[in-house]
Amino acid sequence: MSEPDLVEDYLRLGLALGRHIDGFVDAYYGPPGLAAQTAAGPPAAPAELAERARRLLAALVADVDLAPERRQWMAAQVRGLHTSARKLDGNPIGYLDEIEACYGVRPTFVHEDVLAEAHRRLDSVLPGTGPLAARYIAWREAQVVPPDRLGDAVASLAEDFRARTEASFGLPEGEGVEFQMVDNQPWSGFNYYLGGLRSRVAINLDLPVLSPALGSLVAHEAYPGHHTEHCRKEAGLVRRRRQLEETIFLVGTPQCLIAEGLADLGLEVIAGERPEQILADHYRPLGIPFDADLVAEVSAATETLGSVRGNAAVLLHDRGRTVDDAVAYVERWALTSHDRAVKSMQFATDPTWRAYVFCYIDGLRLCRDYVQGVPARFERLVTEQVVPAQLVAA
Repeated sequence: MSEPDLVEDYLRLGLALGRHIDGFVDAYYGPPGLAAQTAAGPPAAPAELAERARRLLAALVADVDLAPERRQWMAAQVRGLHTSARKLDGNPIGYLDEIEACYGVRPTFVHEDVLAEAHRRLDSVLPGTGPLAARYIAWREAQVVPPDRLGDAVASLAEDFRARTEASFGLPEGEGVEFQMVDNQPWSGFNYYLGGLRSRVAINLDLPVLSPALGSLVAHEAYPGHHTEHCRKEAGLVRRRRQLEETIFLVGTPQCLIAEGLADLGLEVIAGERPEQILADHYRPLGIPFDADLVAEVSAATETLGSVRGNAAVLLHDRGRTVDDAVAYVERWALTSHDRAVKSMQFATDPTWRAYVFCYIDGLRLCRDYVQGVPARFERLVTEQVVPAQLVAA
């Protein structure tokens, strides 16, 4: 099978799966005719899509005229699509097997002893007396960015982070990001890549936005995270190399794990392991209270608590626990409010996103271990086709 045929089949398969799964096609700016043809008529049956994925994977495994890394990337992507199609067709696939087949990693359950140690560290740095969970929840909810200053804070951070990204890695001429506030979504933020080097970033206001997390959110969705990766790959892989498989971004594939991992690592890369003073410099002129030293201590103490939502998802989808059990687990171990725990499990129970949480947890771990503070390695992640196995082997 020729290169153009392989790529076209891949694009058509991703678009066809997107007709069955809401949000499965995260972005598409490829040939418009393919999208129009796929949208015409009734959706293809899941069994047919699974067979198409099987045949495409077989063709990629065979000796085809593609560079080895490009073939490895496309094959990993198609394994994810094959898994999604088989699930749609009613094939029973275990939760951990699904994650491994779709995202290229097998998640591990983080032992509660590790989480308990994080609680002890947090207890030693958090002011006040009384039960730790109540103190931590009260402290976090006191860090709310006033809604009337949120837009200015986002704009200030984005301008700074864009300049840092430009200086460190470069950005293609004509790129840009538009921010908007939304509600009633299962996520805290989302990058809608529009093609043409442009993104629309949505920030969800279902829950109050907290100042310690806002910098990470802007970096994750825009600079040097999702927008930077998308526009650098559009400029380099699509426009210069004509690798049109990059014109589609598909949930349920290793592409997502790399993307979320590098995006979560982004603020650390451009602002250092402790960026709190930089955030304080942006918040101060806006009258947003922010104790940089305390936030840094709390952030360091609680970093491992990010794995709690992954544990809760495993309990829910692999170990037969109920949603109420999972919510209670998140409250207990993440030391979070009931409303925030419920929001976390809304993401973990959404049909599109239920396995996605490990793109953040294991994606960040793999990308951080690979980059090791070396800017050129981070730049590789935002410019080249990389699969999780390559990061493990590096």
